Amino acid sequence: MTGRQQAVATVQVDNDEVIVTEWRFAPGAETGRHRHGYDYVVVPMTDGTLLLETPDGDKRAALIAGQSYFRKAGVEHNVVNASDHEVVFVETELK
Repeated sequence: MTGRQQAVATVQVDNDEVIVTEWRFAPGAETGRHRHGYDYVVVPMTDGTLLLETPDGDKRAALIAGQSYFRKAGVEHNVVNASDHEVVFVETELK
């Protein structure tokens, strides 16, 4: 257990084709370790820096508002807001 605050996930759409979730991270907040079961697209709503705690070690990723990215199913990580401000993104999982 890390003692970090949990990021707030709000599911906006969950149907036969997709799951769309808004993620809000206070500074230092985390998702908890998880493995993605679906391919997914992330649309950052804010700029910021994420710390990705992965089985292969820690990595940092810059978020740029409006600059989307795609990842394949199977990604395993804990996502932590490494910024000094709230970070928000929308994740669309493709079923």
